Amino acid sequence: MLVYKSAEEMRKMRKAGLYVWHALQIARSVVKPGITTEDIERPIAQFYKDNNAIPLFKGVPGVVPFPAVNCISVNEEVVHGIPGKRKLVEGDIVSVDTGCKVNGWCGDSATTIPVGKISSAKQHLLKVTERALHIAIEEMANLGRWQDISKKMEAYAKENHVSVVETLVGHGIGREMHEPPQVPNYYSKEMVQCGEDFEVKPGLVIAVEPMFNLGTNRVRVLSDHWTIITVDRKPSAHFEHTLAVTEKGIWVLTGEPKDDAERIDITSYV
Repeated sequence: MLVYKSAEEMRKMRKAGLYVWHALQIARSVVKPGITTEDIERPIAQFYKDNNAIPLFKGVPGVVPFPAVNCISVNEEVVHGIPGKRKLVEGDIVSVDTGCKVNGWCGDSATTIPVGKISSAKQHLLKVTERALHIAIEEMANLGRWQDISKKMEAYAKENHVSVVETLVGHGIGREMHEPPQVPNYYSKEMVQCGEDFEVKPGLVIAVEPMFNLGTNRVRVLSDHWTIITVDRKPSAHFEHTLAVTEKGIWVLTGEPKDDAERIDITSYV
């Protein structure tokens, strides 16, 4: 059942969102050619530990529990990449997906970061994927039904010759990382017919996360039981924000601090 949040609950979620925003700034600061994905994982894990923020991803059940604080996915890896010894090289793109719980409330966000100078094709992919997220934010402010919004995200992707991953979707979020509803980045006739479409109205809090590919939208899971890659091994990009619908508009709970009171010193982690 979809659970709507009060203004006070959204304020509590904002605290988690701020830690997530700062964690992604740590990632942006450390990403460069020559580092490993484990080098991105380490400082964010320490940042969460030092600030009593509970990582959302580590230990998530599966065939094997997810072993890391962050999902770090390179090039053809769409999502759920496990940090390790893979070394980044000039021209890579690396998606960092992270989330934490603070005082019982969750925040979840992702970004795709260029490693040095990247190809024009990868630049295009990042631009389109991030723009699709902003299209969702803009359209959510007009309220309405989610499928009307996701249809515009999908159309924008097709206009720009990238594919939309359909086996992975966004989600509701609150006291738990994954709550109803499912939040696809494409139009689903079946979702509408089954009554699973939902109204965008004050109190709704969802994690919107377009995942777009340069080639096919088909994906598969690697033998580690977590990392999902594109079948044709062409690059994929991933952007995500936790978004709250308020009476005054859309609140990007994982967005940039609005003043010094919301800023956290991360210099010791970068």
